[in-house]
Amino acid sequence: MKEHLQQEFSKTYNKPATSTYFSPGRVNLIGEHIDYNGGLVMPCAITFGTYLLVAPNNDNVFRFKSVNFTDTAEIPLQPNYTKQGTEWYNYPIGVIAYFMQHDKELQGLDMLYYGDIPIGSGLSSSASIEIVTAFALNDLFNCGFSKLELVKLSKWVENSFIGLNSGIMDQFSVAFGEKNKALMLNCDTLEYEAVNSNLNGYVLAIINTNKPRKLAESKYNERVQECSTALTSLKQELDINYLCDIDTQTFNKYSHLITDEVVLKRATHVIQENDRVKLAARALSSNDLQEFGRLMYASHDSLRDKYEVSGVELDAVVEYAKTDTSVAGARMTGAGFGGCAIALVKGDQFDNFSEAVTAYYTHKIGYAPSVYKSLIGDGVRELSPLVKL
Repeated sequence: MKEHLQQEFSKTYNKPATSTYFSPGRVNLIGEHIDYNGGLVMPCAITFGTYLLVAPNNDNVFRFKSVNFTDTAEIPLQPNYTKQGTEWYNYPIGVIAYFMQHDKELQGLDMLYYGDIPIGSGLSSSASIEIVTAFALNDLFNCGFSKLELVKLSKWVENSFIGLNSGIMDQFSVAFGEKNKALMLNCDTLEYEAVNSNLNGYVLAIINTNKPRKLAESKYNERVQECSTALTSLKQELDINYLCDIDTQTFNKYSHLITDEVVLKRATHVIQENDRVKLAARALSSNDLQEFGRLMYASHDSLRDKYEVSGVELDAVVEYAKTDTSVAGARMTGAGFGGCAIALVKGDQFDNFSEAVTAYYTHKIGYAPSVYKSLIGDGVRELSPLVKL
């Protein structure tokens, strides 16, 4: 489809697009459900994402169309905006709302979106839409926001406009992603290190379970609350702001303060996962993919047993991966409750892996997954409107 986006824009708006932008999706290589606990995560940008074609109009309206959805909208330029139902265009409207609240001078735009990220799969299609919109508006209207400010405003959209209590990792990784680099990000300070990630002939296999998850309607917010409860218990004797302010050794010393068994399991995952990220960075930077793979499997086991955000679908993918010698490691990625798993697969064996995991999953679950191949790609950027997409 992306090769025909220029024609689609012209057909829709009777004029050519003047600018084209791209923001990737992301996978989190390791470090799950600790971004909102002040922990270290290790996401990377992937090589597919969201394309945005734009052209100004003189009508003082924002027109939204997506190749992926039937819903369209035409919204007048105004000082204040509110969320409208559950339609996809709430994400760009939220971005526009932020710009207007901060007295940025905008004008009407005709906008066409296309994403090749599977929707609802946990690869951050919403963050990709937010960041590509914010980047485009900032560029087109010389608004002067830094890239980090674009990340923070997009998180505001997710939290305050959309109403999802998520962390900053998704927006950060699609904005700051670098080719062949994983980002080890401190979600508290927003300091990060770009970790060299030479995959040595391996590729990222992204396996969409095709079990959609509605994150805002899932148990995500419940897990956030459970972590808050654990933190309150630990603060009886520890001066900390986040669970991830302590390591496993310290946690073991004070874990008796958490008297609820379920809450204790949640906190144990968070603190051990944070330690795994540090080990994973070491393994990746030294090209030890076998150790990195072992940590991926350990992460999945913890998410399944301690945090309880996996499910039979995600588990089936990882179960198969453990039997395949072309796989270094695998785990669920994203918030869970469906969505995607990732596996580190030898590039020359990818087709065999894809066929075999599909057969195993289909037999066990009753329907097929979708399997994609990706490398680690760059973050948000402008593309020439004339370049072949």
